[in-house]
Amino acid sequence: MSTHYDCIVVGSGHAGCSAALAAVEAGCTSVLIVEKAPRDWVGGNGYFTAGAHRTVHGGLQDLLPIVRNVTPEQASKIDVDPYTVEDFIGDIKRLGQDKPDTKLVKSMVESSREAVEWLARMVDIPFILSFHRQAYEVHGRQKFWGGMALSTEDGGKGLIKAHMKALEKAGVEIWFESPAVRLKVEKGTITGLVVEIDGKELDLSASSVVLAAGGYESSSELRAKHLGSEWEKAHVRGTPYNTGDGFAMAQAVGAKLIGDWAGCHSTCWDANAPADAGDRELSNQFTKSGYPLGIMVNIYGQRFVDEGQDFRNFTYAKFGRQILLQPEGCAFQVWGADMVPFLRKEEYGDEIVEKICAGNMEELADKLLEKGLKDKECFLKTVHDFNTAVQSHRAENPTLRWDPAVKDGLSTQSTTVALQLPKSNWALPINQGPFLAVKVACGITFTFGGLAIDPDTAGILSKETDAPIKGLFCTGEMVGGLFYDNYPGGSGLTAGAVFGRKAGGQAAKLAGKSVK
Repeated sequence: MSTHYDCIVVGSGHAGCSAALAAVEAGCTSVLIVEKAPRDWVGGNGYFTAGAHRTVHGGLQDLLPIVRNVTPEQASKIDVDPYTVEDFIGDIKRLGQDKPDTKLVKSMVESSREAVEWLARMVDIPFILSFHRQAYEVHGRQKFWGGMALSTEDGGKGLIKAHMKALEKAGVEIWFESPAVRLKVEKGTITGLVVEIDGKELDLSASSVVLAAGGYESSSELRAKHLGSEWEKAHVRGTPYNTGDGFAMAQAVGAKLIGDWAGCHSTCWDANAPADAGDRELSNQFTKSGYPLGIMVNIYGQRFVDEGQDFRNFTYAKFGRQILLQPEGCAFQVWGADMVPFLRKEEYGDEIVEKICAGNMEELADKLLEKGLKDKECFLKTVHDFNTAVQSHRAENPTLRWDPAVKDGLSTQSTTVALQLPKSNWALPINQGPFLAVKVACGITFTFGGLAIDPDTAGILSKETDAPIKGLFCTGEMVGGLFYDNYPGGSGLTAGAVFGRKAGGQAAKLAGKSVK
């Protein structure tokens, strides 16, 4: 067993794998990934994603060379608007209320298209156009919306499978059930890592260490400390092994913490899903993202968010928190028969989720009482008032047409009726039975607070000097300062690849083996 490596990466998720592969490509000849989890849990949170990658691009023709699921005939019936650097930066800053670090965001965004190209070429990631998640058919054409179009075959499972194949081909070692214990440091320079194997500590030397160990979302204790006591009730969407270990190790060598330590990515999640870890088989199918097509109410029958505030991929990462803040930390999503065909089958299929169905709204309310609804009359009034408001708006705006691929302006607000909490887009009356409801909770994905890094090198900054700690890098969910409060869908995987590539390139330079 070797104990000296050019580069050691902590964590086997998408970001860590990207760093390891980039290190090899840049010239490193001995690269090791250490993973706390057993082999069956390889892939970190990346495994549990839908594989979505948000990137700058020039439109459909720019993306076609890297996707595998579009024939020339299909391409003629697809609309994908270009997504510029300004668009991407603007979305991160807008959703983060202008708090994200400008240089960090700019570095990630400007490198995004190159990183996606690299993933397709170097890692052989099976990219596809995400028809099932990011497009609606409108007038016979597939219209993509929300600035994002790329996903991967078989979602996160396909993503991590491709990484594992690439790592094997590149000669990267992976040690499972080998938690990193502490960093080795001499005169302010990182010289290696101590890991635990079979209960015994093993010293490893390396000219660089890349931390890609995820956030602290799987620790109920740290969630309560940083996010608030109510977060102990949140469902963990992904790996149970992201418990903040990497932050403790980095702090011990003087690393600087930064970013939104009170914020996280949290979604509408099946209330019946496991509480403390994701399901390796169903994975992201516990997500319940169909709320823009209907309404969400709490156990007292009251709406609590504007379901049509923005495209789903700009609101889904913050609505989990809103559900958690409701009484008992749960809610119901409700639709009429006209919207049910638009719900994703992978999230709302008969074998995936418990469906609460009824021929009329009174019957649905009675069934919801059995599932936790506390106030039937308030629920019925909420639906009635919502329908009245929608119809009043339609009467004043007869030319508007429902279109899920654009913000269509169909709302609950008119000169005669205006709800205190609007639905700003895609508002249709819920008056066609049979009706469907699904019970949802909050699923936490990852935490936003993290380590301060140099935007150009991914080097972790010192708390004392604000300069990079030599030999120590960071990528993935451990990077702080990139996201605050909210998050544009697909940005996380892209950021993991961008900063993983930067870290890997620097590792080769420190090892004296850079080929660039």
